[in-house]
Amino acid sequence: MPRKSESLISRYQQWLETEVRKQKFGKTPPSLYEPIRYLMAMGGKRLRPMLTLLAYSLYRDDVRTAVPYAVAVEAFHNFTLMHDDIMDNAPLRRGNKTVHEKWNVNTAILSGDVMLIRVYDMFLSLEPAKLAEVLKTFNQCAAQVCEGQQWDMEFETTERVSEKQYLEMIRLKTAVLLGFSAELGGILADAPAADRAALRAFGTFIGIGFQLKDDLLDAYADPKQFGKQVGGDIIANKRTYLLIKALETARGKQRKELAHWLSAKKFNRREKVEAVKAIYDALEIPTATEKKVNEYFRKGLRKLESVGGNPHQQELLRQYALALIGRQS
Repeated sequence: MPRKSESLISRYQQWLETEVRKQKFGKTPPSLYEPIRYLMAMGGKRLRPMLTLLAYSLYRDDVRTAVPYAVAVEAFHNFTLMHDDIMDNAPLRRGNKTVHEKWNVNTAILSGDVMLIRVYDMFLSLEPAKLAEVLKTFNQCAAQVCEGQQWDMEFETTERVSEKQYLEMIRLKTAVLLGFSAELGGILADAPAADRAALRAFGTFIGIGFQLKDDLLDAYADPKQFGKQVGGDIIANKRTYLLIKALETARGKQRKELAHWLSAKKFNRREKVEAVKAIYDALEIPTATEKKVNEYFRKGLRKLESVGGNPHQQELLRQYALALIGRQS
């Protein structure tokens, strides 16, 4: 990414972090609100609020006015992570203990619940007409995220999951929130309806690509950079794109070995991860996954080309999306 672009992204990032620190969410009981502050303070990519600010900047220069609403999106995202980590029994999030590990499951459930309530509070300063539009769009997105999460859990006990079913699941669970994030910037900036729809499609397509890349990194990332348990999806038999493609293409000895690891109740975690990865490598699954990642990012970038607004800011948004393809964490 060009230095000037990096500087602007860095400025937006600083604004977001400042706003996150301003949000106290609540005071008592401390055990209810401290987990929220703990999770929000972990940082992360701030991908979703950044999409909101970058989309807003296509049409208006007063980008800082959109920051509180962008942080509302980040709060919702973190709410989903708090509950998702419980369902996945995940030990780590961004290199730190997950909330249910650091406190307990009941606290994580309640903290997540109040976090979602605070998201609505964060939108309340919008003018009435815009508030109604934002909440209608947000509620549709939030319901779809829950639908995607339910499909994800059901797929864990489903013998056959097709590529089509999986892509629809990640569209709902992950990608629609990126689509909403970009569309929100357009709504806040009074962008034309056609541009809002294109921004939503852009965010959704790169969201699918982003999740596919996450599937790949879960198995192959450097543990020091990834911030989560590497191989966690393999250990949990998660129906990721990699596993689905392996089940489609494995034959003979490879298919038997894959079936063994999927059915094993007791196993050495490291041994299972390395064995399954060896099968993935032999079947060239990582290459196929990278190809699919690039396919969805190309679709997203084509949608972005149809969006109006400031061409310099559009290039900044394009460069930001391209940087996501090559991420290593």
